[in-house]
Amino acid sequence: MYNAHLTKDYTVRGLLGKATDDFREDGRLVEKTTYDHVTREKLDRILAVIQGSHQKALVTYSNLDLQTQEAYEMAVKGLIRPMNKSPMLITGIRCLHFVPPEFLLEVQCMHETQKQLRRLVHEIGLELKTTAVCSHVRRTRDGFFTLEDALLRTQWDLHSIQDAIQVAAPRVAAELEKNLRLGPGTQQLHGPGWHGDNERPSPALESWTAGG
Repeated sequence: MYNAHLTKDYTVRGLLGKATDDFREDGRLVEKTTYDHVTREKLDRILAVIQGSHQKALVTYSNLDLQTQEAYEMAVKGLIRPMNKSPMLITGIRCLHFVPPEFLLEVQCMHETQKQLRRLVHEIGLELKTTAVCSHVRRTRDGFFTLEDALLRTQWDLHSIQDAIQVAAPRVAAELEKNLRLGPGTQQLHGPGWHGDNERPSPALESWTAGG
């Protein structure tokens, strides 16, 4: 499954108006800022720029030559993946809820860490000319597995785990075969399509796709 470079889905909750040393809501307070100027439209615009910059990075790490017709068609269809290990790559990001100071994002990505997701909220705050901290991160999909596949805490026993593995095995095998059959440099992306955007991201956002 590692070689398939599968994406994951997260819901990430942010809080405008303050910055902390570790990007968490309960971290050491570093700064407080105003956020009255922040609108849903401005946030959506920043998210589109982020997704566009990561789209370009995904193409770079896939080692595809978009000058070829085949590579171009794969990019249009969202069939692309990195060839090897890469920095965190965002394949989809959108705002689900916006009631300042709170906002809720849906993030689809690969090769991420929770700290990078928290830092993403921080960087979004800076792009909005304010500050923001992350108050909640929840993974809702991991590759082929969704919340519907999760076991309740009362089911954390050998028998239930074995049953879950047996039920999931055929689906996982079929999905892996389909995914790997796409060949090097391809990945079926889930969720929102790429946003074409001619805007260049700020240096802060560009550092994301450079592994910063």
